Amino acid sequence: MTESRMDFRKAKFLISAPDIAHLNQYLPGDVGVEIAFAGRSNAGKSSALNMLTDQKGLARTSKTPGRTQLINVFELDEHRRLVDLPGYGFAQVPLALKKKWQYALGEYLQERQCLTGVVVLMDIRHPLKDLDMQMIEWAVESEIPVLALLTKADKMKQSERMKMINEVRKHLGDYDDRVKVEAFSSLKGLGKPKVLSILNEWCHPEWLMEAIAEAEAADESEND
Repeated sequence: MTESRMDFRKAKFLISAPDIAHLNQYLPGDVGVEIAFAGRSNAGKSSALNMLTDQKGLARTSKTPGRTQLINVFELDEHRRLVDLPGYGFAQVPLALKKKWQYALGEYLQERQCLTGVVVLMDIRHPLKDLDMQMIEWAVESEIPVLALLTKADKMKQSERMKMINEVRKHLGDYDDRVKVEAFSSLKGLGKPKVLSILNEWCHPEWLMEAIAEAEAADESEND
């Protein structure tokens, strides 16, 4: 089967939900493909989403880290979505509110059946913090592929950047192909083609392509 190419520029905002119950009300059936973006509140998730979709205002950015309080869903097409999850570990907000965000994050990760891949964003200068490792380990144990995305890569010289990439890959080496590591810069576009290639692969799992083909064949039969 020939692999299709997703046009990530077509991403559009779909819904913001405080928890999975509200998400299921809007998207019943928990079907299709969702790729989640997770990371510390200062990792640059919103900026990365905007760069990858060529849309400056798709995901709201803020000079104050930790403003992503909801599960924000962006639709690519009727079968595929990108999900911006609440940031973890940094936000200067009351503890009760932080716990509420973390509960929504954990609930989504544990219960969302259509989750096909997780992008864990980390500042390349401070990667693999405890919460980052917990996220990666959880995804691997759940048999969900991971892209460890080292953001703000323009802050380093190329030699320093390659050294850090190799160190992170070595640290995550036990996970083999289940965790990919790439450097990325929302400001310069560094690493964008590689990231889009990985996301495109995740958007086209064999089971989904077969289901789409069967549905199209059924529609053609009804029209004949």
